[in-house]
Amino acid sequence: MDEILGQVLRNAVWERLDVLTELANRADAPSLLTVARSELPRLTAGWRTLLAAHEPDSRGNCPECSSRRRPSKAPCSVWRAAYEHLVSGALAPRPARHLRPAHALRPAAQVP
Repeated sequence: MDEILGQVLRNAVWERLDVLTELANRADAPSLLTVARSELPRLTAGWRTLLAAHEPDSRGNCPECSSRRRPSKAPCSVWRAAYEHLVSGALAPRPARHLRPAHALRPAAQVP
């Protein structure tokens, strides 16, 4: 049952990201402004929550990415991804198309 729920949650998140991407690419200016005002605070709050969970502990390890046997030094992959997407943006090198995850290659969902 957990696998099914996990897949449903993942699909819903991917679909939402597809819709937001489509809106960003095709919406008219007034619609885009409305979406930005409603979604940007939600997205920044989500990033803040995610990054707070990955704040390094007193030993400099990420508590979410570490295990007892294998500590993960900060910055972890979540912090590196945040930096790449939020700070360096287009300046960050992107992996070759054949190295990107499959979900990054699929077309965006249609906006109703």
